[in-house]
Amino acid sequence: MAWVATHKIGPMPSPLLLLVEDDPAIARTASYALEREGLRVRHVTLVGEARAEFASQGADYAALVVDIGLPDGSGLDLCRDLRRVSTVPILILSARAEEMDRVLGLELGADDYLCKPFSPRELCARVRSLLRRNAMVQPPAQPVPALFEHDEAGCRIRAGELWLNLTRREYGLLATLLRRPGQVWSRDALLSVVWGQGSESVDRTVDTHIKTLRAKLREVLPGHELIVTHRGMGYSLDLPR
Repeated sequence: MAWVATHKIGPMPSPLLLLVEDDPAIARTASYALEREGLRVRHVTLVGEARAEFASQGADYAALVVDIGLPDGSGLDLCRDLRRVSTVPILILSARAEEMDRVLGLELGADDYLCKPFSPRELCARVRSLLRRNAMVQPPAQPVPALFEHDEAGCRIRAGELWLNLTRREYGLLATLLRRPGQVWSRDALLSVVWGQGSESVDRTVDTHIKTLRAKLREVLPGHELIVTHRGMGYSLDLPR
């Protein structure tokens, strides 16, 4: 079965943010301030809800604003897990103002850290700054080519006519390479995105997983060498024209 991308012509929608905050008053204040800035906000109160929302609609989100202390878990764990599969900007909200807490949040993959109580104006300024930086460092996402189908909700990828039997790391690597076909990803960048910032894994870990991923792609797409090694630079996914 072929994957076909469809595009509607019209004005680009405003950036969509996912706000993960269990305090109703803070959530109302943050949502109101961000929406006044022309941003769209979707609000959830639990880590589990955020995981489900991102699994089904992750590609739609321009940034996340995440509280640390949530009823069913820690926003830091959510941040760490999302960093394994996505580079979406993340702003941490927390009542913990100690330096160690801020450093931990940033090391787990957050892009910024804002302590409570905070000014709504500062929150908007920080979110806008994250969106600007992200737009500068990342080219526009390209549609996943018809050779592949990426089911983000199910965390699976089809190559040709078959769904690949991938480990979690192999899935993370291929999903990352598919995000920007032709772009060269350094080993450090792949480690950061797939294994998480601060991971103790080494370059050889990426090489080993790339090797097994290549073998699985050859089984379903014989005659195609899609993952290209760029000596001294990293890897890219090059697709047939």
